Amino acid sequence: MPHLLAIFPLPSNSRPFQHSNILSSSSSSFSSSGPIRRRLPRTFSPSKHPNLKRLTSRIVQLTRRRQLHQILEEIENAKREYGKLNTIVMNAVMEACVHCGDVDLALNIFHQMTEPHSCGVDTVTYATLLRGLGRARRIDDAFQLLESVEKGTAAGKPKLSTQLIYGLLDALIEAGDLRRANGLLARFGFLLREGGSSSILTYNLLMKGCINTGCPQAAINLHEEIQLLGLEPDRLTYNTLIFACVKAENLEAAMRFFKEMNDKAQRLCCSDLYPDVITYTTLLMGFGHAKDLHSVQNIVLEMKSCHDLFIDRTAFTAMVDAMLNCGSIKGALCIFGEILKQAGANVDLRPKPQLYLSMMRAFADWGDYNMVKNLHERLWLDSAGTISLAAQQEADHLLMESALNNGQIDAAVENLTKIINRWKCISWTSRGGMVALRIEVLLGFNKSMLSPYLLPQVLPGNPIERIMLPLETVRPLPGSLELKKVVMRLYREPVVPIIDDWGICIGLLHREDCCEMNAPLSAMMRSPPPCVTTTTSIGHVVDLVLKKKYKMVIVVKHSNLNGTTHGSRAVGVFTAEQLHNVVAPVPEGLKQKHTVRRSLTMF
Repeated sequence: MPHLLAIFPLPSNSRPFQHSNILSSSSSSFSSSGPIRRRLPRTFSPSKHPNLKRLTSRIVQLTRRRQLHQILEEIENAKREYGKLNTIVMNAVMEACVHCGDVDLALNIFHQMTEPHSCGVDTVTYATLLRGLGRARRIDDAFQLLESVEKGTAAGKPKLSTQLIYGLLDALIEAGDLRRANGLLARFGFLLREGGSSSILTYNLLMKGCINTGCPQAAINLHEEIQLLGLEPDRLTYNTLIFACVKAENLEAAMRFFKEMNDKAQRLCCSDLYPDVITYTTLLMGFGHAKDLHSVQNIVLEMKSCHDLFIDRTAFTAMVDAMLNCGSIKGALCIFGEILKQAGANVDLRPKPQLYLSMMRAFADWGDYNMVKNLHERLWLDSAGTISLAAQQEADHLLMESALNNGQIDAAVENLTKIINRWKCISWTSRGGMVALRIEVLLGFNKSMLSPYLLPQVLPGNPIERIMLPLETVRPLPGSLELKKVVMRLYREPVVPIIDDWGICIGLLHREDCCEMNAPLSAMMRSPPPCVTTTTSIGHVVDLVLKKKYKMVIVVKHSNLNGTTHGSRAVGVFTAEQLHNVVAPVPEGLKQKHTVRRSLTMF
C-alpha cells in the first residue's frame, strides 16, 4: 500500500532575550519665555512604588497564549520605566518560560534574580524551576537543586518544603517517569508523610502516574493501600479512580466508586465530595466508548437535574461525543442545538472547532453532503478559539469524504483538486488519505491526480523488526562521554543513540545540537527518544519518520514495554536513510500527466 505524509516545519521552543531599542519616556514642560516644548529624560525614582499588578496580570494572559517573546519585550520596557521589578512579577515570567518549554531561559532568569541588588528568589521560584527541569527531563539538575536547598546552600535560603517536592513529583508523573518519581519519594518522601504515612495527595499523584504510563489497573489497586492506611479519599481521588476504571474498561468498578463517592458525600454532608462536572464527563467518555446509549442518556439526565452543577463547554462536548459514539445522531443534534442556543447568552459556551469536526465525521459516514457542507461553512463563523491548520485540513477531507459516500464522484474529485492546490500533501494513514486512495482507485493510474511513491521492497503491514538495524550496528554512545572525545563521529553521522549505564537508550544526539565540546552527550541529547515496539507495522514507522521528521526511531521489544516505551531496552533502530533506500517512484508507463498543475507527494 502506498504511503503519504504531510510535513510541516516545527517552531523553535526557546528564544533568547531580545534587546530592542526602546525610546525613553519623556515629560514636557513649558518655559516662561515662550511656548517652547522641552523633552526631559524620564528617570526612575527610588521613592516611587509602582503598582505591578497590571503587569503581572498581563504576563499571565500572554503565558496562556504562549507569547514568550512579547513577555520579554514588555519586561524590558517595565525595567526601563520602573527599575527593579519585584519577585512576584519575575516568578510570573519564570512560569511563562516553563509553560512554553524554555527551561534554559528560566534558568537564565533565575540566575538574574539571585544576583546582588536584584529582586531575589523565594519558594515559588524554586518550585517553578523544579517543575520546569522535571518536564525537560533534566532530573540530575533538579536533584542537585533540591540537595542545595536541603543543605542550606541555595540562593535565598529557602526551606525544603512539600511545595518543592510536589512540583517536581508532578512533573515527573506527567512525563510518565515513575521510576524517578519513586526515587524522589524514597529520597525526600519524609516531608510528605502525615502521621507516619503518605498523604492522600501523594497517592493521587501516584495514581495519575500509573494512568499516564498505561497501567490503569495499578492505579485502581492503590485504592486498597489507601484504605489500609486509613486515609480519606477526596474528590480528586475518586475522579482519578473513575478515570482509571474507564481506561481499564471496567465500567462496573467506575460506577461503584461513583456510588461510594455520592453516598459518602451525603452521609458526611460534605459538598466537596459530591461528583463534579469532571466526574460526569469521565463517565460519559467511558460509556460512550462502550456504546452504552442507555447509560449515557441517564448520565446526561442526571447532570441536567443537578441544580448546583454548571455544565460547561467541555461537558457539553463530552455529551455530543458520547452520543455520536453510541450512534445517536438525533441525540447529538439535540445537544448541539442546545449548546448553540445557550451560547447566545454565554459566549463561553460557543463550540470549539473539534466539536464541529466530530459532527462532520458522523455525517460524512452517513454521506450527508449538504449537512457536512453547512457545518464546514459555520465552522468559520460560529466556533470559538483558533482553527488550527490540522483542523482546517481535516474539515476539507471530511467534505470530500461526504461527497464520495453520497455518490457524488465529481464533487469528490473537485474537493480533492482543491486539497491538492491548497495543502499539497496528505497522510495515507489519515481519514482523508484513505478517501483519496478510493478516488485514485476509481480514476486509475492513467488519470491519477497524485505523484505516488511506492514501497516495492517491503509490505507496510509487516513488523518493523524485519527491516530494522540492530542496535549494535549503529554503535550507541554512553551519555557520560564528553563531546570532544567523539566529535568526529558526529561529523560522519547526523544522529547517534545515547545510552545510560544500564544500556537503556535515553535519547538521541543530533549533529546540530552539538554546541559545547566539554559537555557530556546527555546534556545535549533530545530525550526521550521516539520509540516503537518490534511488532509495530513498517507503514506506521514510515509515517512517523515523515510526519515528525524523525531522523531515527528506536525499536524496543514488545515484552519489555510494560505500557510505556520509557525505560525499555532497545534492540534496533530505523533511520530516515533506510526509508530513502526502500522507496521508489511509480513507473511512468502507469501514469500520465493530469490537468491538475500541482500534485501531492505520496509515499
